Amino acid sequence: RFDMAKLAGANDLEKLHDLCTKTYKEQAIWFLNAFWEEYAEKEAERIWEYVHKCAEIDMEFHEEGAGLDEMSAHVFLEKFAETLTVRELRAKLRSTGAIGESERPKKVPLTHYLLFKYNADWHALVNASQGDNSKEIAKAQEMLEEVSAAFQESQRAAAAAAQALREAEASAAKAKQREEESTTAAEQAKKKEAESKVAAEQARAAEEDARAAQAELEAALAEVQAQEDAYNQKKSALEKKCEEGGVVSKNKAKAELAQHLAEDPLPLRKAKITQEAAVKRADRATQAASTARTNAEAAANNASAARADAERAANEAREARKAADDAREASAQAAAAAEAALNEASAKLQEAEAYLEEVKSRPGCAHGAIWWIDRELHEQRKYLPTSKGGIAK
Repeated sequence: RFDMAKLAGANDLEKLHDLCTKTYKEQAIWFLNAFWEEYAEKEAERIWEYVHKCAEIDMEFHEEGAGLDEMSAHVFLEKFAETLTVRELRAKLRSTGAIGESERPKKVPLTHYLLFKYNADWHALVNASQGDNSKEIAKAQEMLEEVSAAFQESQRAAAAAAQALREAEASAAKAKQREEESTTAAEQAKKKEAESKVAAEQARAAEEDARAAQAELEAALAEVQAQEDAYNQKKSALEKKCEEGGVVSKNKAKAELAQHLAEDPLPLRKAKITQEAAVKRADRATQAASTARTNAEAAANNASAARADAERAANEAREARKAADDAREASAQAAAAAEAALNEASAKLQEAEAYLEEVKSRPGCAHGAIWWIDRELHEQRKYLPTSKGGIAK
């Protein structure tokens, strides 16, 4: 802020130089205060546009700038369909003494353009009263800044709440889908686990049956082998007796051997071959059953692990969905808080507008400054919805 009561300088030209160092807004307010009753009240909105266009074109200082370089000044003039050049503008001001003959300014302050545009007396401008209500103006400006800060904060809170709500809703939808999918997967895994356990039990039973059948065949084979061994042992014993002892005992042994050898060993050998083949088949069947049982048990174990993983995933999905729901609730509360902040900002705006109306009614007020604050308050209504007195942006 600058002192609205006076400008620094020992003479009018120095005061003009001081005014031209102020921001675009401050120069405009001084000009409005100086010529309000003559014509500035009717031109206030246009001067408002001048200030904001300068701030837009001034790429270095923006609203904190005081003057435009020549190229930017020409852009400014073109925006408002002015046919004059910067040189012509300066020539006119130099003829009035607003620019000294030896001065070669590098910037075009807004005040120079306003003096040219309205053919204003620059001596009257720099010596014009700026009102005797500087305290009220300062208070109104402070209230404006509070309103602006309140609306910015409400906008920030509303934007953050809206973003949080969008993210929470997206997370909740994804979490719900994951929960449904993982719950289905867990149910399927549980079913597969049960089926695998049944298959494993059946495989174990089949293996036991195969081992029992193999044991019976091995026992039958052992019996046949025992009969064959007994036959061969008897044969060997008789052959030995035929070689030992007296004649009578030898002849008896030979007769018994002949009778023993006369018995047909073919059924016994055939039975042995048949049993050996049966035992081999049974052994292969037992091995196959054992492998099937091992595979079935492994499948059952895998199914159990898959079921456990699926249930864990389902639990995690449920927790994620709950967290997403909590986040959605929190974002809804944040939105409510943002709405409350907006209402508070709206109340501050109404309070500031009411105070400004009170100041307007008092004598000796700086009309330009009051109008400017009122105009900036009006701009704050762009942050309000139309249902609450807001205006279009």
